[in-house]
Amino acid sequence: MIKDLPNKLKALRLKYGYSQKQVANKVDVSSSIISAYETGERTPSAEVLLSLSNIYNCSADYLLGKQNFEPNVILDTTGLSDDQIRALNILIESIKNE
Repeated sequence: MIKDLPNKLKALRLKYGYSQKQVANKVDVSSSIISAYETGERTPSAEVLLSLSNIYNCSADYLLGKQNFEPNVILDTTGLSDDQIRALNILIESIKNE
């Protein structure tokens, strides 16, 4: 079992107001499996872990305990080109420096 993963999964689910059934539908598993993840009886596969990180807008590193904090904001750059992502990063840095 991954330390604190069950607690993080439950806390994030509650934070987003999802039922176990809603998360199960999004991840394409049964609600009993989501319950088992949240009690530590089972550990999600890498594929499910990535799906959960997308649902909860956090990194897999956070879920795995490699980061001790939940990021405040995650930008979804799906579908953007590398140039567009670079432009966003430049814009963000310029705003920070104002």
